[in-house]
Amino acid sequence: MTEDIVQMKISKFRSGIIGFKTACSKLAGAHKTMTEEEIKAALIAELKKSNYIPDSARKDYERAFYSGFKKFVGEPEVECEKAAGLEIKVLGKGCFRCRQLEQDVMAVLTEMNIEADLEHVNEIQDIAAYGVLGLPGLVINGKIMAAGSIPSKAKLKEWFLAAGTNPSK
Repeated sequence: MTEDIVQMKISKFRSGIIGFKTACSKLAGAHKTMTEEEIKAALIAELKKSNYIPDSARKDYERAFYSGFKKFVGEPEVECEKAAGLEIKVLGKGCFRCRQLEQDVMAVLTEMNIEADLEHVNEIQDIAAYGVLGLPGLVINGKIMAAGSIPSKAKLKEWFLAAGTNPSK
């Protein structure tokens, strides 16, 4: 059996959470009679079985899990903390070209010492929401920058600078 793994922003970092959709499915029927705190506690209890959740970051995990749960059941999400810097999304199912674009983006961010929230969007319905026809796709701060091609590292640098980032020294 393949377990579901969902990328989720916990505080300012992205983590892969094992079993998130399964946990949400278990709570979906009863959530209308539960308080927010009860839902958070139930999600933590269920997801701790398959994921490491440090006590020091429990509140961050609770917020992220609750926000994701709200999205799962079709309710408005809870606002989570936004990371400083760029918000970058690589769109693709995980093929070689998609992984190459993600690696190139990480290399350029590291080289330029830029803080960014990087997410690899691989669910087809989430990719379709961007209206991108060719993969891989690249979205920077909500704007589609590339579709169906891998931009050069020089072009990535240009786009990151144009997005208003100031590389850290």
